[in-house]
Amino acid sequence: MKKHYQILVIGGGTGGIMTAAQLLKKDKQLEIGIIEPADTHYYQPAWTLVGAGTYDYKKTARPMASVMPKGADWIKDYATSLQPEKNTVATAKSGDITYDFLVVATGLVNDTSLIEGLTEAIDKGVVCSNYTDPEHTWKVLQNFKGGNAVFTQPTTPIKCGGAPQKIAYLSADYFRKKGILKDTNVIFATPGTVIFGVQKVKETLLKVIDRYGMHFRPYYAPFKIDADKQIIYFKYTAPDDKRVEIKAGNKIKEEINKEDVISMPFDMLHLAPPETAPKFVQESVLANEAGWLDVDHGSMQHVKFPNVFGLGDVAALPTAKTGAAIRKQAPIVVDNIIKMLKNQEASNKSYNGYSSCPLVTGYGKMVLAEFDYQNNFTPDPKLKQMLIFDSSKEHWRLWMLKKYMLPYLYWNKMMKGKKV
Repeated sequence: MKKHYQILVIGGGTGGIMTAAQLLKKDKQLEIGIIEPADTHYYQPAWTLVGAGTYDYKKTARPMASVMPKGADWIKDYATSLQPEKNTVATAKSGDITYDFLVVATGLVNDTSLIEGLTEAIDKGVVCSNYTDPEHTWKVLQNFKGGNAVFTQPTTPIKCGGAPQKIAYLSADYFRKKGILKDTNVIFATPGTVIFGVQKVKETLLKVIDRYGMHFRPYYAPFKIDADKQIIYFKYTAPDDKRVEIKAGNKIKEEINKEDVISMPFDMLHLAPPETAPKFVQESVLANEAGWLDVDHGSMQHVKFPNVFGLGDVAALPTAKTGAAIRKQAPIVVDNIIKMLKNQEASNKSYNGYSSCPLVTGYGKMVLAEFDYQNNFTPDPKLKQMLIFDSSKEHWRLWMLKKYMLPYLYWNKMMKGKKV
């Protein structure tokens, strides 16, 4: 087994595979190693649909071997520590591997310990998460008979920031179809201040919330779950000028105490677990104070180690962590590494923070939020070819894009290093 690579990639997810595949398209002689322990590669964007019973979970999985780019070596192992001053990555079984260039695309990890009681509660009974077991979410939805259906998210960054509200809309639509929406309080509680940061999209979503009669609760930061009593506890973080009076014994039966702790009973609870960078990244000199990979926001080059790049969910970029963001990041990383291989500067700093959130608002309906670092709405001009002229509004064609076209493009174009 080789102990040195021209380019070493950590992570066989979207970022790692796309970058390696695009590099080999530019030069098939490159020596590339990909460190990835998993046997299976998942198309996770479809898990939202799996949780609502409208996509087959098995179709989201493919053998990792099938997405490994031809010409790259698959190092089936865990990275355990990073020593960039020695151009070295330590692994669990394969020893130290050295590199000329390193691409960190580890993604992030769920850390259920950051919400008290979540480790014991998740994916059991009426507590579910599309992030961990979307098939369990679908079971919970089918068994739900009415009461409080609570949807929430943590205070940490999460992948696909819109996912916790997508399943809330789909669930509300499912309850409507079943005729139990009138007996249900659908609550979307978030530590955030708004339903969405892009103004045009926010306006649409507020109408969707209104249509389903949902209860929107901003400034609700979840910190504890009592699964036995079916109560979730939030810290109420609203500043004085944004506070609303929480009446005890209201329809939802939420209550607030003197310490600004809100207790809310639930008959179903869906949440995104807290997420962090992997421990070996957090503990390395490559991480910033918050534990994410410290890269330049335009070039994805590390701020201290010029031969290290990072992209995808692990990167400390002030934009949403999505697969769509990686689609724009990977070509810039590839361009910069190719430049450096020719002894040129990594001068491509063109990443503008593009990310995209396909916000499913019901069965057969979707809004597509595309935006940049400044939260400007930046729709893809190609949407007009699909006869979609305003993607900030709900459209059935966008649902078709989400359910059929995007998975096809992912497996057949993105994973093969082709232009999308």
